[in-house]
Amino acid sequence: TEIYTQAFVGSVRCVQETEIKEGTKLPDGTITNKFLINLVDSPGHVDFSSEVTAALRVSDGALVVVDCVEGVCVQTETVLRQALTERIRPVIIVNKIDRAFLELQLDAEACYQNFSKTIETVNVIISTYKDEKMGDVQVAPNKGTVAFGSGLHKWGFTLTKFADMYHKRFGVERDKLVDKLWGDNYFNPTSKTWSTKSQPEGVQKPLPRAFCQFIMDPIQKLFTAIMNNEKDKYEKMFKVLDLALKGDDKELSGKPLLKAVMHQFLPLADALLEMLVFHLPSPVVAQKYRVEGLYEGPPDDICAKAITACDENGPLMLYVAKMVPSSDKGRFYAFGRVFSGTVKTGQKVRILGPNYEVGKKEDLFIKNIQRTILMMGRYTEAISDVPAGNTVGLVGVDQFLLKSGTITDCEEAHPLKNMKFSVSPVVRVAVEVKNPADLPKLVEGLKRLSKSDPLVKCTTEESGEHII
Repeated sequence: TEIYTQAFVGSVRCVQETEIKEGTKLPDGTITNKFLINLVDSPGHVDFSSEVTAALRVSDGALVVVDCVEGVCVQTETVLRQALTERIRPVIIVNKIDRAFLELQLDAEACYQNFSKTIETVNVIISTYKDEKMGDVQVAPNKGTVAFGSGLHKWGFTLTKFADMYHKRFGVERDKLVDKLWGDNYFNPTSKTWSTKSQPEGVQKPLPRAFCQFIMDPIQKLFTAIMNNEKDKYEKMFKVLDLALKGDDKELSGKPLLKAVMHQFLPLADALLEMLVFHLPSPVVAQKYRVEGLYEGPPDDICAKAITACDENGPLMLYVAKMVPSSDKGRFYAFGRVFSGTVKTGQKVRILGPNYEVGKKEDLFIKNIQRTILMMGRYTEAISDVPAGNTVGLVGVDQFLLKSGTITDCEEAHPLKNMKFSVSPVVRVAVEVKNPADLPKLVEGLKRLSKSDPLVKCTTEESGEHII
């Protein structure tokens, strides 16, 4: 299903955890290979840090959004720490760069210093929490793991986008040019040479940095011409950049025109897609180093081997990370990820709760899965089976699991590890009913509340008080 379309980027502001598997068609033929991307959007706000943990469990890579005006905030650090603890590979998008031009009025060099400082701070956090098994996870624009853009205005770019535009003009290979477009690299137009000094011998005044000269300056000139309504200037630029406005867009001016032009010149979808596809691992790659942190049993048993290989023909190992309220009153979809095997509609499975121990019967249910569905934002689609490496929604499991748990068809299987949350619930509130006849409604409401939030705890005291 073509969910991932141009209009989708920007209107869904914050696309955060992603996972990629080969084998499905993409709209607008951006890449000739076929990729299936499971996007799980989770709010980054501190109050929802449990949602981030649940989303990370079912993902293999994370797209972390960093604000270029505010810089790296406390919560950005928390989210990065959570991702690296779960062995999730991050890529970064430096967001809101339109504000750097329009509000802060920064020049190209100041923008570069701002971005560079932000990326450096992110890398300090990554090196603090990194795990040797994942290899090098530091991010850098010239590695392709950092994009720049404006989510609100739907435009963004990676350095490869500009290297594609310029490499023929310079007669340089694209990959070599990407390295030149970041860091201390300066191009001397008179001698047509590159240098690492801003004022090499024989040059009268300092040269602008390549990133500023070839990327920020053209964008800034376009911004200035459009915002100052200099029609002759910006129409010339459109011709050079091969931009043709269609229909009603021709009548626009000011910010709406800027938005339309930038979205056409540097579509954000392309930049994000390129990062996700080339720089985040597929389940086959990721599960090899994630299995240690996922499986409680011995590393050489049949289930551990199937998870490591992401084997769709192995025993079923599925982790339910979250309960999502369904349109059916009071019922929930169990949302999770298949780590090995294939989950099918009507399949008989063992449902292992968080307190299950191998060989014991406590917290164990043997039931059939009523339906398997694909979860796509607010829409769901029935599907007969879902193989390893994908996310899935299950119907009919919510009566046996409170918040999370393991689903398997193998009797010897150990459960998958419970999620470790980076915060714990601390605010206690006692709730009571005004009208005693409504007590069953309250109890039902509390049950639903504790199911739908990964962290909330609802208990009943001896005195009969209900505590959240």
